[in-house]
Amino acid sequence: MTMTTTSAQANTEDILAKATAGSRLTEEEALHLLEHAELPELSHAAHAVRKRLNPGRTVTYIIDRNVNYTNVCLADCDFCAFYRKIKDPESYVLSREELGRKIEETQHLGGNQLLLQGGMHPKLKLEWYEDMLRWMKSEYGIHIHGFSAPEIHAFSRINRISYEEVLGRLKDAGLDSLPGGGAEILTDRVREEITRGKCNSDEWIEVHRVWHRLGGRSTATMMFGHVERLDERVETLRRFRELQDETGGFTAFIDWTFQPEHTALAARLDLKEAGSWDYLRTTAVSRLYLDNIQHIQSSWVTQGGRIGQVSLFYGCDDMGSIMIEENVVRAAGASNRMTEEVLCRLVREAGFEPRRRNFFYEWPVE
Repeated sequence: MTMTTTSAQANTEDILAKATAGSRLTEEEALHLLEHAELPELSHAAHAVRKRLNPGRTVTYIIDRNVNYTNVCLADCDFCAFYRKIKDPESYVLSREELGRKIEETQHLGGNQLLLQGGMHPKLKLEWYEDMLRWMKSEYGIHIHGFSAPEIHAFSRINRISYEEVLGRLKDAGLDSLPGGGAEILTDRVREEITRGKCNSDEWIEVHRVWHRLGGRSTATMMFGHVERLDERVETLRRFRELQDETGGFTAFIDWTFQPEHTALAARLDLKEAGSWDYLRTTAVSRLYLDNIQHIQSSWVTQGGRIGQVSLFYGCDDMGSIMIEENVVRAAGASNRMTEEVLCRLVREAGFEPRRRNFFYEWPVE
């Protein structure tokens, strides 16, 4: 039976009232909001929940640099325009001299974190990563937010050891936190369609579960707007919420739209970039559904500064990173850049007060 417009609206109002009152939404209710709710009412409810979970007018941000230590990758992801195979003339592994220069520049510009990710290089052993982390910590002492779950999964397979041993050794060598990259959509139907040679959805969750059990914290991410259905977006959110119930290890959630330019996936399926309407809608529903993850980061890197500003009224309480360097989404066509001055001005124009933070959402940061 098709739901009438009147009954759909009445149901939408009930669901939004439930969320703003602090009650937990079901997957069916989240899906209903994605399908039926209007942007203004989603904004009103998501902003109310944001104010309940993060009271006051503060909007946080961080200064960091996304350093891709290698672009060599054994996976074959149709949505990625960045990776290269090991024999490709454009493949690289950064030297310590290059890494040191990037870290020094980051710290000179006020950065306090390194987002360290690469491809999944088939020839590098775990000892190489341990040595790199120890060197970074001893020379620079910077917070290392490094290695996505697919990388950890690959380290486990290449070295034939468990997630526990991989993560424990990396933690001992200096790894501070784990990024949420590589989640994309956490259903195997989608993952099998858009990538090969990468961890499945259960393995992504298990990497973060093990890291949380070791006392580590991480972020959760979702890339949408490609081959997934709306219910698969909700399924991804459900898996994050369930793991957060279990471990409490996620500090923040970040969602962004698939960037199609130069990607095999867009060429194969003639996909266009999801617009700001879809981004704001999905972000607001994520804020309403993820009642146990305190912070939602804006994805201004893919959406641009003005939509990043608007997202502060759709559930976001954090502007993410100044991102001194970013290579992966840039390779797929996103070219948005922002200085700290501009970011702070956008935050103040929206009626909020910007505060620089660290990974753990501690501020002020000296």
